[in-house]
Amino acid sequence: MLHDPELERLLGTLHARSDEQVAAIASYHVQRAQEGRPPTADELKTFRRDKLVALDRDKAELCYQLCRASQARRIVEAGTSYGVSTLYLAAAVRDNVRASGGHGLVIGTEYEPTKASVARAHFDQAGLSRFIDLREGDLRETLKQVEGPIDFMLVDIWIPMARPALELVAPT
Repeated sequence: MLHDPELERLLGTLHARSDEQVAAIASYHVQRAQEGRPPTADELKTFRRDKLVALDRDKAELCYQLCRASQARRIVEAGTSYGVSTLYLAAAVRDNVRASGGHGLVIGTEYEPTKASVARAHFDQAGLSRFIDLREGDLRETLKQVEGPIDFMLVDIWIPMARPALELVAPT
């Protein structure tokens, strides 16, 4: 679908790692339920800090297709993690720019420095870094300056952070 064999190989590897992590997370929750004590928000955040849990392939491909169909050039992604969905979004921007010229950018934000570092390595490996502005830190700060109109926004973060992200990016 992406017509980029190298990118598709990388994404296949990352999706496989994500699928493995989903099983580990499910096991964690089952164990906590059996103990009769669901994890607190802080415990869950600590547990998930190093987990690669990506948007599943079908949803990520849908985002790519939506961005291509709408000729999206400016995209915001709240919750980059290891950058899997970012790669789909950046590929759409790249393909839109190739098709009709101009410029485009995906503005991503990631709270965890280790995840951001790994995501940047994935962007470099895919050759898509020039289409991505990854901002590290709390999205309530990193998304304060989003200039220009936004064509598409992917909100793939903790539910309590979704509203602040939308409020920062949505036109007033």
